[in-house]
Parts: sequence; C-alpha cells; structure tokens
Amino acid sequence: MTRMRITTTRPGVRELPNVDMTTSLASAQLPNPVLTASGCAAAGRELDQFFDITAIGAVVTKSIMLKARSGRPTPRMAETPSGMLNSIGLQGPGIDEFIDKDLAWLRTRGARTVVSIAGGSVDEYTKLAHRLRSVDGVTAVEVNISCPNVEDRGEVFACHPDTAAAVIAAVRRATAPGIPVLAKLSPDVSDIVGIARAVVDAGASGLSMINTTLGLVIDTDTMRPALGGVTGGLSGPAIRPVAVRCVWQVHQALPDVPILGMGGIRTGLDALEFILAGASAVSVGTVVFNDPGAPLRVLHELQLALGDRGFDRLRDAVGFAHRVDPVEEPAAVEVEAAAPEADDA
Repeated sequence: MTRMRITTTRPGVRELPNVDMTTSLASAQLPNPVLTASGCAAAGRELDQFFDITAIGAVVTKSIMLKARSGRPTPRMAETPSGMLNSIGLQGPGIDEFIDKDLAWLRTRGARTVVSIAGGSVDEYTKLAHRLRSVDGVTAVEVNISCPNVEDRGEVFACHPDTAAAVIAAVRRATAPGIPVLAKLSPDVSDIVGIARAVVDAGASGLSMINTTLGLVIDTDTMRPALGGVTGGLSGPAIRPVAVRCVWQVHQALPDVPILGMGGIRTGLDALEFILAGASAVSVGTVVFNDPGAPLRVLHELQLALGDRGFDRLRDAVGFAHRVDPVEEPAAVEVEAAAPEADDA
C-alpha cells in the first residue's frame, strides 16, 4: 500500500520561528495580530474558501446599519496609482439579517468577530449597539464614525471631538461591559490626537486607525468624475505612510490605548511598520482583491520578520520604534598639560 507523507511546510518555505504572536485589543484576547479590514470581504465567507478564517486574529465585518441599503450610484470603484477609490455607500442587509445570517455563520464557523457598525445619527448607533448586546459571537464592536452625520449637515462624526465622543459614549453605554468598543478614526482631520483623546475619554476601549481618506478621480475621456458618487475613499499602499504617521502620533500621546492599525498593508514588513509605530494588531484590506489569501500570508511574514529581528513575543515589538536608547557619552580623553616653556635667557 502506498503511503502519502503530509508535511506542514512546502519546499522552499521557511519554517516559522517560535514567536509568541498573541495580542489583545483591550479585553479581547487574540491568538495573533492579523485581522481582516471592514468592507473588503463582507463577513468573511468569500475569504474562507482561500484560507481558514479561524487561523487569523479575527474577522472585521463590513459596517452594518439599522436598515438594508442599496448603496451609492455606480460606478463605485476606480483604480489609482498604488491604490483605489471606493464609493460603495455602506450597502448591506441591515442589522437583523446580518445577525440571523452572517453573524450566525461566523459563530458556527468558530471565527472571532469584530462587528463594525455605522449610523447617520447617535440614536442609530445606540440602537445598533443594543441589538448586538443580546447576541453571542461578538468579540468587539468597531464603531465606524467616519460616516455622514445627518444631524450635522452631512459632515462626519469623526472630524469633530464632540460629535465623535457623543457617538462613542452612547455605544459604550449600550454595549455589554465586557465587549471592547473600538472607535474607527478618519485621517481627514487636522488633529487626530485630539479626536483620539475625546473618544477614549468618552469610553472607547481602543482605536481603529485609519479609515480611508477622501479622494477624487476625473476620467480624462469623459472629463467627468469617474465615480457615480463623485468622491470616494482612497485605500491601498498609497495611504500607508499616512496611516503609520497617525498610529505613531496617537501611540506617542496615548501609549496605553490599544490600536488596530490599517492602511495599505500588503506584506509582513508593512504590518511590522504599524506594530513598531504602536499598533497591537493590524487589519489587512485592499490587497485581498488581488490576493484573497493575503491575511494569512501577512501573518506568516510578520512572524518571520519578528523572529529575524530577535523578538520572542509580538508584544515586545509594539511601539518599539518609540524607544529611546540611552546615548553613550564619549569616553573622557586625558590630555597631559604641557610644561611651560622656559624664557630665553
């Protein structure tokens, strides 16, 4: 009888080093720091055919609203140098169908789930949080406050400390005490640290950084905006330096606040940048459109990168770039005083 030998590594693939990859986002304990990003893979069903979604830290769902939405007019996506614009408009089934179908599937599948919620008013966010409070399978709630604020002339909650804090305070009150509440911040502000302080003071357990940044593409053939909704959210490698800067600034100001970092991560080294800047975990998003297995690949590449740099634990690398090494003072040089020359007689 012929026997088949099954190996855990493919030829030419390096064995993963013994690095403790566990991390936490407030009270949410995760086996590793790589999550999906909201909006790039719905509730994870599509990705599960390419890799085991239970093998990564958690699945972050597409932002869900109270009622079903058809989204914004088409076309909704446009390619850009090193990235893409999207103007989907929070299309989705609504919270009830999401709980009955998507969340139920994730729970049965055994995946850790961060549910992203979005609303047009503080009351909508409150009702969403209340609905989630009564169901099982929620690891954390990500509050997408980068949505149009219908109570404030179409502006964005995340662009003002007071409106951002109002949403987070309401969600925190409506969410079960043991479930972390992560505030998702926009980079389109002049002082992201000020917004971060406001939401943390309002009860945020941690921060998701960053959401897409607002962009516009004009089709030079039609000489009109390429997107049906005119503007869209820019994602992909083009925004990574902006995202790393935001994580750095907020971690420097609020070193004890957990950060879920995201924005243009394609490789393990990209993820390492966020970790070194102060993120405790990362979300992998846009890259899955051309590499649906990217989250697991990024996780393995990150583990290799940590091992190559001498880290035994992921936690030791969080914020490592902020460390100030003591400056060695130059050794004192003893100079022998020259004897005064004798006056000529």
